Amino acid sequence: MAKGKIDKKSVKKHRKHTRARAKAGGTAKNPTSKKPATSKKPGTSKKKVGVPAIVSSPNEVPAQVVEPTTVDFWFDPACPWAWLTSRWMREVEQVRPVKTIFHVMSLAVLNQHKDISEDYRAGLADTWPAVRVALGIEREFGQEQLAAFYTAIGTRYHPQGEPKVPETIEKALSDVGLPAELMDLGATGDWDDDLRASHYRGMDPVGDDVGTPVMHIGGVAWFGPVITPAPEGEDAGRLFDAVRELATYPGFYELKRTRTQGPIFS
Repeated sequence: MAKGKIDKKSVKKHRKHTRARAKAGGTAKNPTSKKPATSKKPGTSKKKVGVPAIVSSPNEVPAQVVEPTTVDFWFDPACPWAWLTSRWMREVEQVRPVKTIFHVMSLAVLNQHKDISEDYRAGLADTWPAVRVALGIEREFGQEQLAAFYTAIGTRYHPQGEPKVPETIEKALSDVGLPAELMDLGATGDWDDDLRASHYRGMDPVGDDVGTPVMHIGGVAWFGPVITPAPEGEDAGRLFDAVRELATYPGFYELKRTRTQGPIFS
């Protein structure tokens, strides 16, 4: 088209489009546009709506932290029944909010004034070194190392059947990375007054006519349970629930039957 000339066809097309727009009462889109016209409802926004953040309700009660129940457990490494009960308590800790605190007692001290056979009394003499070393570990290295040593020496004494001699104690110390110099305590008896004090703290609240194991929980002390083999998983938890319920009854003293089998460690 030449400059300055008006295309009549374009003018007609523009007028036709303008009339159509006026008749519709609004502004029409350019008919050549590919995007369709969209209507927008009042109050709506083109802004993207994201996922709302989770906000706690002001009335929501926060989850309570359950404090573990403390069980104080007295042991002599040489006692197979205490060993089985201690392994049961380790299982209980996996299925109940329970923390076992280990303390040292002595079979030799327990039986010193009792009428026992000479063979048994002679055997008790071999138990002194391990309990003396255990007490030294508790004093010098703390509760966690005492528990680790008990697991090491108990495993060697009971499931593995190793003899109750100084060499076995030395191996158990090595198992948990404790210094071999602790072996010196086993022969000296320098802390035997403290050992007896630990023993009587566990045994006095229970009475004279009991042995090991001894446990204290919630201000109540009891002998046992004597079990074999040590239950595992939820069986361990249910037994703990039952024993705890019985032991916390003020007038409950004894539930016993004759043992028909020895300790089972496997």
